[in-house]
Amino acid sequence: MRKISLAAASGGCYDREKEILAARKGRKGERDMKKILLLATGGTIASVQGVTGLEPRKAPPALLRILGELGEWYDITYRDILNLDSSNIQAEEWQLIAREIYASLDHYDGIVVTHGTDTMGYTASMLTFMLQNLQKPVVLTGSQLPVENSLSDARSNLATALAAVDHDLYGVSVAFHHKIISGCRAVKVRTMGFDAFESVNSPDRGRVLANGLQLYHRPPAPLPGPTRLRDQICPAVFLLKLIPGTDPRIFASLQQLGYRGVVLEAFGAGGLHFVRRDLSAQIGRLVEAGIPVVVSSQCLYEGSDFSIYEVGRRVLASGAIQAGDMTTEAAVTKLMWALGQTGSLEGVRKIFATNYAGEISEA
Repeated sequence: MRKISLAAASGGCYDREKEILAARKGRKGERDMKKILLLATGGTIASVQGVTGLEPRKAPPALLRILGELGEWYDITYRDILNLDSSNIQAEEWQLIAREIYASLDHYDGIVVTHGTDTMGYTASMLTFMLQNLQKPVVLTGSQLPVENSLSDARSNLATALAAVDHDLYGVSVAFHHKIISGCRAVKVRTMGFDAFESVNSPDRGRVLANGLQLYHRPPAPLPGPTRLRDQICPAVFLLKLIPGTDPRIFASLQQLGYRGVVLEAFGAGGLHFVRRDLSAQIGRLVEAGIPVVVSSQCLYEGSDFSIYEVGRRVLASGAIQAGDMTTEAAVTKLMWALGQTGSLEGVRKIFATNYAGEISEA
């Protein structure tokens, strides 16, 4: 019997001496097992039925049992760092998760993060920017049904995440429903279906098929030098989805409320109204005040091009920054991260013109 270590978290302090026994019958093949850290943050995968609905629990027995079974192929260490529904995961939690990953990179071959599905795309995108030049796999996963449910997809998703580490698929990824997706391209598109995530405007990194894990797409090779933790962010970013007739005064209100950046989802390839209610003029006033406005499309696929129509060119003339084919999750988190790195509008423009991990397609 081989041990799978369980490091329990309480108030940010970890009891690294505490362990549980789990089954691992022996080594598969002649290669050494990958040493993998699993950081648990809560979410549906760890939830049980409470008085008012599903609530996450630390170290649910069914999850530990599955990890024990998977420990036949991998050397797994389990650690609780949060116990939250992902709707409650915000900027402070992103920083905590990034710091835990960064502090552990030297000790493991890769890291798996279990996370609720509702905001997993945001967390995966933010980790992509916070962990610069990442040279090991960091894989987020979860489930649509709690691990205690006999129909849960938890085991399959965990196995896919561990396989991504086993194949040295460096960078941040999301593993779900036999797919591996770049962290900055993963979008939750279904609320109930097990195929909850899709890779938007970028191919899947890999898929699990009957003949094993097939890899299709790797990001650019890491640069020489170490991984860098750059976790300073500014969460004062507002996401606004336009509807016909949106009142331009909303932009002045956002400035008064102290927002330092805006992501604007415009119509189609890139348009917004200026007849009777001139949105472009108000965007220009925000930009003049040093507040970056990033413009994207409401359409899920194919991205934006504000140079096509007059309505879009007015926006570009106001000084807005194009998001191209970035996902909403990537555009929002990249703007938060950019504002944490620089206080200048030009600095933000430069960051948005830089492709860090495949979050924008090269021209």
